[in-house]
Amino acid sequence: MVLSLCLILLGICVIASLVLGSRTVGLDELIAGLFQPDVDSYGANVVRQRIARTVFSVFCGAALGVSGALMQAVTRNPIADPSILGVNTGAALFVVCGIAFLNISTANQYIWLAIVGAMITAVFVYGIGSMGRGGATPLKLVLAGAATSAALSSLVSAIIIPRSYVMDQFRFWQVGSVGSANWNAITTFIPFLIFGLLIGILAASALNALALGDDVATGLGVRTGTLRMIAALAGVLLCGATTALAGPIGFVGLLSTHIIRLILGPDLRFVIPMAALSGAIILTISDVFGRLIGSPGELEVGVVTAFIGAPLLIIIAMKAKVRSL
Repeated sequence: MVLSLCLILLGICVIASLVLGSRTVGLDELIAGLFQPDVDSYGANVVRQRIARTVFSVFCGAALGVSGALMQAVTRNPIADPSILGVNTGAALFVVCGIAFLNISTANQYIWLAIVGAMITAVFVYGIGSMGRGGATPLKLVLAGAATSAALSSLVSAIIIPRSYVMDQFRFWQVGSVGSANWNAITTFIPFLIFGLLIGILAASALNALALGDDVATGLGVRTGTLRMIAALAGVLLCGATTALAGPIGFVGLLSTHIIRLILGPDLRFVIPMAALSGAIILTISDVFGRLIGSPGELEVGVVTAFIGAPLLIIIAMKAKVRSL
């Protein structure tokens, strides 16, 4: 029932993304844009222009949803999210360095640099958060992520401020947006999405055992170190690839995973694939809201998700008292 509901909601969000915006199109124009390539009306062309953006927002939302679910499972931290742990900022720093010092300009180059930056940042934050008594507790990981994100943001500013050409290229990407989507970026992104989603689904049962504690998981035959490394790699790949192409969009992984866990419970065999659907719904409808609120321009989707996600983070921290999963 939940799967059917999510698919219906996703379909509604996709139609809304194709129809709504600074120029709202009618049903006949929607049909012409989708199924009648010989029709060359303005409304039909608007729909065709929005198809790539809609597909890209669905894919990015799914990737961020799965990435958030994997990071929460690996760290046993209910508020783990690429943006909260500083992974997005690490990916952004490497992209900025590539633009400033290596003159990169293609989606392929962005992705690999962002993935390397996300991986290094994830390892660093987890290492810092693991120090001291109690290991990597949720509160220590969040504090380490916040401190790392602040430091890396300062480095980003230090690099782009004296370089106006980097600022021009970076400023629209920095807030997180799917507005510049094209089919080349989507084609580049698809292998990372498929790989991360497959790893997440295949590792779900073992991650369920990991939630019981390392000792219990080891007793059940789970290689905890290998599992954490593989699951974290999948989460970082999804986050890094999304950040490279759409910018650092925050809170989608946190929102999608908590909504699904609230409805279906903690079983990751259901949470991970459903987090992909809910993440796609959240990001797509946020993009539509951004277009409607900012009409005739648009409000970037990263601003909308932050506006929704920040209060949720405060509520979770207050009510759950940052308990471990």
